[in-house]
Amino acid sequence: MSRSGVNRVVLAVAGVLLLAVGLLVLAGGLDLYRHLGLDMPHWWPLTSPDQPLLSDASRTRWTDRSWWWPVVIGGLSLIVLLGLWWLVAQFRRPAPSSLALPTPAGTGLRLRLRTKALEEALESGTDGLPGVQRARMKVVGRRTERLTVHGVVLLSPGGDPAALVEGFDAGPLDQARSSLALAALPARLRLRVAARKPAATPKHPRVI
Repeated sequence: MSRSGVNRVVLAVAGVLLLAVGLLVLAGGLDLYRHLGLDMPHWWPLTSPDQPLLSDASRTRWTDRSWWWPVVIGGLSLIVLLGLWWLVAQFRRPAPSSLALPTPAGTGLRLRLRTKALEEALESGTDGLPGVQRARMKVVGRRTERLTVHGVVLLSPGGDPAALVEGFDAGPLDQARSSLALAALPARLRLRVAARKPAATPKHPRVI
C-alpha cells in the first residue's frame, strides 16, 4: 500500500473512533437516552449528564492484577511509537525531488532534472503508445542507481499488453535510462483494461 493509502486508512480509522466517542459523550451529556425513552444496558457508558465516562469500578477493576500496569504502559508506548513512525514517514520522500543528469567532463556544469518532470515525460510517452487510454507514473527510490518506475496503465478494450510492454521498454523507459545514464531502470506496470462501451441502440424514426 502506498503512503497516501496508509494515510487515508489511518485518518479514516481515527476519524471513525473520534466520531463514535464524540456521539457517545454528546448523547449522554444531552440526556438523549431519557428523552427518547431508551433503556440502555447497565454496562453502557455515560447514560446521563451526571454519570462519568468511566466509573470508579471500571477504572480500578484490574489495578490489583500484576499484568495490568505492564499492559497499560506497553499499549500506550506502542501507540506513541506508531504515532512517531507515522509522523516521521510524512517527511520522507519516496524519491529525491530532483535527479542529477550526466554532463561532459571538465565543463563544470551541474544539471538536475525534477523527478516530477521525469514522471510527466514517462506518462506522456506512454500515453502515445497504441492502445493506451491513460497512464500514471511514479518514480521511487532514495538513490539514482536504485530508482524504480511504478506505473498504472489503462488499456483500451482489445489492447495488446505484450505490445504495450515492449513499446514502453523500447520507448519512454529507454529514453529515461539514456537521459539519466543508467545501465538499468526497473519498472513495474499495473495494466488495466477499460470497460467496453455497449453498442448504441439505433433509434427508429417516429411515424406520425
